[in-house]
Amino acid sequence: MEVHGSNDLLGRLLAAAGERSRVIATNLANENTPGYRRVVLRFEELLRGAIRKGDGDLSKVLPRLEEDLVTPARPDGNNVDLELEMNALRQNRLLYESYAAVLATRLEILRSSIESGR
Repeated sequence: MEVHGSNDLLGRLLAAAGERSRVIATNLANENTPGYRRVVLRFEELLRGAIRKGDGDLSKVLPRLEEDLVTPARPDGNNVDLELEMNALRQNRLLYESYAAVLATRLEILRSSIESGR
């Protein structure tokens, strides 16, 4: 994968993590809303699936919002679980920080390469 494509993918991963934070915040805000079903943002697993299949153009893989049909609902129909959301928030923060660190390192390498070529 070329450097520009890698940086583009990292940017898309960062954007997905940012959007996932908003989705989790919406779930948390609706923890007590009767009938609300939690929503999850899928992206990394869609990328993994495309890579396994050998799909060459990962730019066509887009984040997808899905209603969580697995987590059991309370009697009021709401399936938001505070502990699950907090764990998802922590995991997403770690992903975001990892993506940002990798992107910063790649950009520093590019900057160093450009400066040493002067």
